Amino acid sequence: MVVGASAGGIDALRTIAAGLPADFPAALCAVIHVAPDSPGILDRILERAGPLPAVMVNDKERLREGVIYVPRPDHHLIVEPSRLCATRGPKENRFRPAVDPLFRSAAQTYGPQVIGVILTGALDDGTAGLWTVKQLGGVAVVQDPDDAEARSMPQSAREHVRVDHCVPLRRIASLLVELARQDIAEAGGYTLPEPINIEVEIAKENAALEAGIEALGEPSRYACPECHGVLRQLKEGDRMRFRCHAGHAYSAEALVADMDQAIEESLWSSIRAVEDQRRQAGLSSQTQATSGTPARTTRIDKGRPNFQ
Repeated sequence: MVVGASAGGIDALRTIAAGLPADFPAALCAVIHVAPDSPGILDRILERAGPLPAVMVNDKERLREGVIYVPRPDHHLIVEPSRLCATRGPKENRFRPAVDPLFRSAAQTYGPQVIGVILTGALDDGTAGLWTVKQLGGVAVVQDPDDAEARSMPQSAREHVRVDHCVPLRRIASLLVELARQDIAEAGGYTLPEPINIEVEIAKENAALEAGIEALGEPSRYACPECHGVLRQLKEGDRMRFRCHAGHAYSAEALVADMDQAIEESLWSSIRAVEDQRRQAGLSSQTQATSGTPARTTRIDKGRPNFQ
């Protein structure tokens, strides 16, 4: 099972962890957006919340039933056969860890055996990953947006993915127990689109060009806010996404948000520069008045400038 959240996600994950039994028959991998310099204590928070042990994946970790796994700060959490990996692949939707790489890699590895859950959060990270889970036969679950502290993530997932279950937070733990105890088809026997392989390889820190990013879509007219490379357009269902040659990935909504932030930072930088110039001019005038030094002037003497 893979779970993604952002704003309000810690309390939501604690609620789910508290509702899972000690004999929970599945591995649960959870990603929540955290700052790169976060202290990295999510595993301890979740372990205290319920009966299941929680592990922070620092490098490679064997995948076991009845364990909650979370990534270390500033690392993606990637699913491989029978194990998990922590990588520093390119940011997706402005975050590392991001929800989409976890969901995408789980779907690539286990197909119809995956259950994807989108909880409270801003913007739309996780929609593309949940779409991939559903495309490969997995189960899609979202928290009811009206029940979420931040409704954007579950609302986006519900609008763009054929969701199987949309329930309030208090019912998610019991639903996961029910789904985990159902008979699920063995992985395999499904068609794995090449774009999924390419994007998973990028998340594993393989160079985007070598991974085959040029096959994902045509160049767009937009530049990557992170590295200023050309963004390629990726089409998934009715949604458009973008990736640059360095591997940074954006939904349309995340791209607009990052561009708006860059514009605001540029404007404030310009305002700060103007204010600095004004202060320097004022300081220069005060210094000249105190020292009795005449202001710097320019006059013409015999047709040539004379600086004084």
